[in-house]
Amino acid sequence: MGRGQQSAAAGSEHEVCVALLRGVNVGGRNKLPMKLLATIVEAVSGGSAATYIQSGNVVFEATRDRQKELPAAIAAAIAEEAGITTPVLLRSLAQLRCVVAGNPYLERGRDPAQLHVAFLAEQPKAERVATLDPERSPPDEFSVRGCEIYLCCPHGMARTKLTNAYFDSRLETTSTMRNWRTTQKLLALAEGRAATRSPSR
Repeated sequence: MGRGQQSAAAGSEHEVCVALLRGVNVGGRNKLPMKLLATIVEAVSGGSAATYIQSGNVVFEATRDRQKELPAAIAAAIAEEAGITTPVLLRSLAQLRCVVAGNPYLERGRDPAQLHVAFLAEQPKAERVATLDPERSPPDEFSVRGCEIYLCCPHGMARTKLTNAYFDSRLETTSTMRNWRTTQKLLALAEGRAATRSPSR
């Protein structure tokens, strides 16, 4: 098999992915039944999908060569089928493993209940990261690493000034947050799905 054929074969391989929505089923707004969400993702991705809790998390499979286009395609399908405009971000299983393994606050012995992750649509430029104020919301802390922001918020997310809107405006990107427990659970679900995949996929 030549290099071109190998590249095409790699691109057509299925990988377990997680889609992360923002702002659905919050405070009675943007109500999106998870069964409908799973159906939408299945139609767009061409494979089965499973959701986790009501905040919009979907574990599914997709070929590598489609992963870049899927967030926009899923968001468009949600708008058409449910009448809801919501950002959709995607992480592969490999990326999610790196996210969970790379939390700097766990290394410092912080309480996992205080930890959160902001997933970014793309890696921000260094000059944009430099505009973030580390003293914006004491005693809250954050650390930007690649396409994620790790947060430690001792008083909870309801009181912090480290919000999606703040990060989006400063970094010129789109973010969606998950607490550490949810992030770990999503990894476990993705790992479980990968372990039961058919060898032919």
